[in-house]
Amino acid sequence: MAEQSVVLEQVEAGIYRLLVNRPQALNALNAATLAALDQEIAAVAADSAARVLLLSGGGEKAFVAGADIAEMQSLDATQAAAFSQAGMRVMHALEALPVPVIALVNGYALGGGCELALACDWIIASERAVFGQPEVNLGIPPGFGGTQRLLRRVGRARAMELVTTGRQVRAEEALAIGLVTQVVPPTALMETGLAAARSIAAKGTLAVKLAKQAVQRGADLDLANACAYETAQFALAFATADQKEGMRAFLEKRPARFSGS
Repeated sequence: MAEQSVVLEQVEAGIYRLLVNRPQALNALNAATLAALDQEIAAVAADSAARVLLLSGGGEKAFVAGADIAEMQSLDATQAAAFSQAGMRVMHALEALPVPVIALVNGYALGGGCELALACDWIIASERAVFGQPEVNLGIPPGFGGTQRLLRRVGRARAMELVTTGRQVRAEEALAIGLVTQVVPPTALMETGLAAARSIAAKGTLAVKLAKQAVQRGADLDLANACAYETAQFALAFATADQKEGMRAFLEKRPARFSGS
């Protein structure tokens, strides 16, 4: 039986891991892998018990080394648009997940792989991680949202430099420019991701979802409207059992037992 190109597993209660599993191709994103990612992301979205998603790549060399060039090279413009749209659907689906998504990057995250990591809420990188948008070396620009998400992550000038030169960025520089939030030894990558996931899973479930929505929505609004949206999210939380339990537990000096309702 052929190996699955994408594997979804529940690591612990509420914590999922989504693995791009084509190590022989450095986990390159072809059409079939994009379709599989779309399907598994939908499965996480449909699970009301989900709390966090960790996203990683199989093997030692790459998170995702890029889109599959062998598949792309013969596309015409119409086919290329469809391929770009398939990639965009995956990235939008990741962003739209109600729970936090953390990319765990070990090795190469180039082209479509960098774009996949950027669609996650934040990135934890191993010391071996390498990021970049090298599409200009192939005669094309990024096509899965890289120009836009990189711009929002590291700023206009840095994004312009990286997408027009195709320069690769190693882990420590990625940390310095705000592309990643943490750099750890390769052997500590998964445990660091799990520790973050466990911390999130222990918090008020609906509060985490409301906070994520506020950050995402507010990024595209002016400050006054963004703050008004935050007020609406804040007020909505007071209609939940989790708010009552969280504040009661604080006053009673005990751990909260959140139900997600």
